[in-house]
Amino acid sequence: MTASTYDVVLLVEQAMSDLDAQQVRGLHEEIEDPVRYHVLQPVDDAAERIESAMGALATGDALAGPPLAMDPGDVEELQHELLQAAREELERSLSSLRARGADAVGDVVVDEPVHALVDKVKQVTGAEVIVLTRPHVVAEFFHLDWTSRARRKLGVPVLHLLEHERFEAQAGGEGATGA
Repeated sequence: MTASTYDVVLLVEQAMSDLDAQQVRGLHEEIEDPVRYHVLQPVDDAAERIESAMGALATGDALAGPPLAMDPGDVEELQHELLQAAREELERSLSSLRARGADAVGDVVVDEPVHALVDKVKQVTGAEVIVLTRPHVVAEFFHLDWTSRARRKLGVPVLHLLEHERFEAQAGGEGATGA
């Protein structure tokens, strides 16, 4: 009889560090079935990034002047750069996991990250989800963060970890919950 695969879907905000990969692998040491990690790396939206930067630059004087316009060519070029950066971050994450003996595959996500996460969990019949992000205090307080949104949509345990921090430093975090 062939062992079934224990599929873990990871949604990461940035490339996983060696520490992240080590800690994630450590979570599954006791699982007897082969573990496969499916890493999802979202791509930033160029138009949102430019709009946010322009909004941050806009002061009272800037708002009184003519409206700022974005060159579509600049937006397209920035989007291409962001896509390439996401691909490189995904490869770093996969390399970190594989260096620790993990079976790891991944995708760059251009759609809304939580929707892509839900789709991937359904596609691979994921057993659990891990979301790795930087701290997002306001979004987490209002339960608008990726983890809270995923918990509302999925019927599998969802664990939120802070990237580049040891587990011990994350005490008081939300931890794993079943939906």
